[in-house]
Amino acid sequence: MQYAILWGTMIGYTVTTAISIGAVKRTTCFHARGHEAKCGVSGNLYMVIYGGMQIVLSQFPNLEKLAFLSVVAAVTSLAYSSIALCLSIAKLSSNHEFKGGIMAAMADNNIPQATSTKIWHSFQALGNIAFAYTFSMLLLEIQDTLKSHPPENKVMKRVTLYAIGGTALFYISVGCIGYAAFGNDVPGNVLAGFYQPFWLVDIANLSVIVHLIAAYQVFSQPIFAIHEKLLASKWPTSSFTRIYTIRLPLTHKGIFSFTLSKLFLRTLFVVFTTTVAMMLPFFNAILAFLGAISFWPLTVYFPLRMYTMQTKIKRGSYQWMGFQGLSLVCLIVSLISGIGSVAGMLVSLKKAKLFHIDL
Repeated sequence: MQYAILWGTMIGYTVTTAISIGAVKRTTCFHARGHEAKCGVSGNLYMVIYGGMQIVLSQFPNLEKLAFLSVVAAVTSLAYSSIALCLSIAKLSSNHEFKGGIMAAMADNNIPQATSTKIWHSFQALGNIAFAYTFSMLLLEIQDTLKSHPPENKVMKRVTLYAIGGTALFYISVGCIGYAAFGNDVPGNVLAGFYQPFWLVDIANLSVIVHLIAAYQVFSQPIFAIHEKLLASKWPTSSFTRIYTIRLPLTHKGIFSFTLSKLFLRTLFVVFTTTVAMMLPFFNAILAFLGAISFWPLTVYFPLRMYTMQTKIKRGSYQWMGFQGLSLVCLIVSLISGIGSVAGMLVSLKKAKLFHIDL
């Protein structure tokens, strides 16, 4: 399940990157021709370009050990989220009213949507929140990079407390203020609702692109590693897993090491991921579905079970019942967000064409 979530996240990143590249082109077009101009953008080409970049990056040796990838991903994530928050605050101030609200979402008759569709969208939003909240699929990879002193468990406990608390407050602020500023017209990617100042919006979208180029590799390297180790253990003497080296031209000590399994399987995997993303270009629905299926088992159930077994909490105690109640609530959240995301994908499939995405 953990590796399936990593792969699904890579699909979502491919779609998101294409949307962000299209947004940069669209804002530039609007700035040059005016907001009434037709600035349609097709995303398939951008997905192919993004996939090609990831094929090249996936061949770099020991890329998973480069700490700067995580730093770049964190800095750019903070940059575009901060810009989105500031732009939403500015729009909310200019509106002089709150456009969004629970009652407004259900009672607004200006939007040609049935109440059931609005409910599905609300459930889908829960899945998006769950997806943004969890980092359990990378928890072990993060802990594996820590030094033995101070103890890993103490460091991770402190880091997770700060990380989850900080990101929860920050992203809840972005989501709530964005909805208050746009109401029911809020786009799935809130940056798509802004065109001025165009340079600031472009910086935000470029930050998204840079972030996802780096984050794609952070998520893909554990998948590559587990399969390549499996092949090397089964066929250690095969030419497919043997290490080859070639000397790079115009360099003194430039040597590139590779295996045929790494060369072909990583390329095939990225091509397959890009193809699936082109077939299912549903940004919000995909992320909501990933959040729904991963939130309860990976983020709530397994950690609570492990903690209960480790600390030997007695069945029937107040703490045990509290954990069971928490697990049940989170299971319900996962179920309803999964239903909402599937409903969203089914609605999108009725309007979508195979290998065609308009941004």
